[in-house]
Amino acid sequence: MSSRRTVPVLMYHHVTPAGGAINVTPAHFRDQLAWLKQHGYRSLTCAQFAAHLAGAPAPARSVLITFDDGYLDNYVHAWPLLREFGFHAVIFLVTSWVRDGPARHAATGQGDALPETPDHAICTRKVTEGQAGDIALRWSEIALMQADDVCEFHSHTHTHTRWDKQDPATKNIRMLEELSQSRACLQEHLGSVSDHLCWPQGYFDADYVRIARDVGFSHLYTTRAFGQNRPGADPASIFRFAVRNTSGASMGRRIQVAASPIIGPAFNAWKRWKRGQHYAG
Repeated sequence: MSSRRTVPVLMYHHVTPAGGAINVTPAHFRDQLAWLKQHGYRSLTCAQFAAHLAGAPAPARSVLITFDDGYLDNYVHAWPLLREFGFHAVIFLVTSWVRDGPARHAATGQGDALPETPDHAICTRKVTEGQAGDIALRWSEIALMQADDVCEFHSHTHTHTRWDKQDPATKNIRMLEELSQSRACLQEHLGSVSDHLCWPQGYFDADYVRIARDVGFSHLYTTRAFGQNRPGADPASIFRFAVRNTSGASMGRRIQVAASPIIGPAFNAWKRWKRGQHYAG
């Protein structure tokens, strides 16, 4: 059975009281972490997850918790709750959004006034208006989140641009620049850069995969939800499903379906058929 075991990869963006699309409130995030804790789940590091894909099956009831983009609310609201419940998370950074500056207040129960953590629509608007520093993590905050081994940080490209839409004729050159800049930025500020990459807005093609591998990325995270991350699975096509702003029990049911060696493949095949998707897994 262990050779068939899959590790569900959870995809978050925001943990913020603002709620709304692709945001989870702190109350729901607390309930979700509590469910994981109560049911004996373990959150893996990327290294542990990579070992699982390479053929060393992970412990039963394992998940990988991921956050895309690197928003301020990951530090203000998600980090304290991850610490409280003893879970580890992975944050994929859009490196051009990260600024210098002192760490702001996090929701650690000290009674400090917390910075604003707006919903995704406002965050997107601020990035477009050149105000990414207002809603993204700072390097000082990243250092704090790394220091207690609760969070690790990897590439989500440098600018999060869909070059296939913006400039199709030069998209490959642009993606090479994106990945090279992102790697250089992580190396400069964190002292290292891994082989884990999350595609911006989930888009990739064969050219992008080749470019990513050429510059040193081999574990590639998608937004494709309907597949299983088993030992021996392709590390260039890691499946993730979005966690909704819902209860721990509701999230737990989705995890149990994803992890099941019988129900999971049947559910994935049905969902792919409904949506007309044809990828393997």
